[in-house]
Amino acid sequence: MHKFLISIPDDLAGRLRVIIPPRQRSKVIARLIAKEVEERENSLYACALAVEKDEALNKEMAGWNVTISDGINEVDNESW
Repeated sequence: MHKFLISIPDDLAGRLRVIIPPRQRSKVIARLIAKEVEERENSLYACALAVEKDEALNKEMAGWNVTISDGINEVDNESW
């Protein structure tokens, strides 16, 4: 379990205190954050799928395949 220090507007904090009992606030906030994170993850996934389906972009990226064997993955331990 992690603790976070967050800032919210005074009016929202007041409404939260009135509507949500003290022992339920963390659970409610965690659920709302989880929902937002899931929506953003889904959006990023949809974006990635769109990129994969973009024929023009894939055609352009195929031209970069010539760099696959350019030695970039070779590690010179002496330079580290």
